[in-house]
Amino acid sequence: MSEDAEQPSIVPSTQRGPWMTFLRSLAASRGDIASITAPPFILSSTSLVEYSRFWAELPALFVAPSMIVDPEERALSVFKWFIATLKGQYTSRNEALGSEKKPLNPFLGELFLGRWETEDEGTTYLVSEQVSHHPPVTAYAIFNDIYGVELQGYNGQKASVSTSTLSVKQVGHAMLYIKKFDEYYYITLPSLHIEGLIYGAPYVELEQSTLIQSSSGYRFQIDYSGKGYFSGKKNSFKAKMYAPENYSSAIYTFSGQWSGKSTMKDERKKAEKPFYDASEHKITELIVKPTSEQSAYESRRAWEKVAAAVKIMDYDTIHTEKSKIENEQRAMRKQEQDEGREWLRRYFELVADDGIVKEVAQRAGVEPDDSVWRFNRAAFEDGPDSLLK
Repeated sequence: MSEDAEQPSIVPSTQRGPWMTFLRSLAASRGDIASITAPPFILSSTSLVEYSRFWAELPALFVAPSMIVDPEERALSVFKWFIATLKGQYTSRNEALGSEKKPLNPFLGELFLGRWETEDEGTTYLVSEQVSHHPPVTAYAIFNDIYGVELQGYNGQKASVSTSTLSVKQVGHAMLYIKKFDEYYYITLPSLHIEGLIYGAPYVELEQSTLIQSSSGYRFQIDYSGKGYFSGKKNSFKAKMYAPENYSSAIYTFSGQWSGKSTMKDERKKAEKPFYDASEHKITELIVKPTSEQSAYESRRAWEKVAAAVKIMDYDTIHTEKSKIENEQRAMRKQEQDEGREWLRRYFELVADDGIVKEVAQRAGVEPDDSVWRFNRAAFEDGPDSLLK
């Protein structure tokens, strides 16, 4: 029996008809499926703009590289932090809810702001903004001033379907900066596919490869795979680490499950040891202002009625409140078009990049984007939503 069939279906008995209609719509679609409306019971109560938080739910690992002088060990620390982010980003909702739910599509200008407070790491801040709706793109900045660590990035999704598999290509990148060493790490984003649709028990598997390239020359190539029908383990990965300017022979190799345990092997000493165990790390909860104190564009206030309806499976209210937000957004976009103006992003700006992002991307053999979304910290510090005040 396949792993899909072993998972309980989340489809309520009253919704089996709409679910099968949804699956038939997927099967009949060609190309991008953004226009297909998912049945309300498969919706999450969380907007996709919140997903940026999964980069730093383990603040100790996020800031750890700033305390390591040796560049090789520092690069290993960055890689460990990256592997640690994957469980939160791609399996935590499946574990908590019993199955993967479709996040709410953020509207243009939607904000998600918060901070992590820990005794050892101090305060780490998160600023996330939906900077584009067609195509959907979320930009984010995460920074800890005590340790001088900052992550900036943006990502969007292009979904398509073939046979019974829903595939999602993530576009964009992340860039980690360690101020003490003036060091950058360019990170590409994994593609993924949704398994278990036919059984009504969807879950995420990563696929293909990603790269992490440091400005100091260290490089990681990560290859992802999942559980096949007869063999293999879910959430599996293999990776290689290369020394600067010697990308033909790995100095370390890694293997295991990014949602579980993995090992590393020093290829020079032929010695193997444990690398990372996801079960040993407890996430730090993000502190977010109460919805009553949030601005109208902050995610949890904007989607409050929809989220409450999702939790009690009130399908009529989900449809009504979700449609209100979507219709308001359509009216705003039409007004902007009629007046010949564009929505002004609050904390991010699209700029041509000919600097370090382009340099490190090209070093990794990646064709960089012509323009990148960049965090305007001055706007955030002076803005009405700033957490720094």
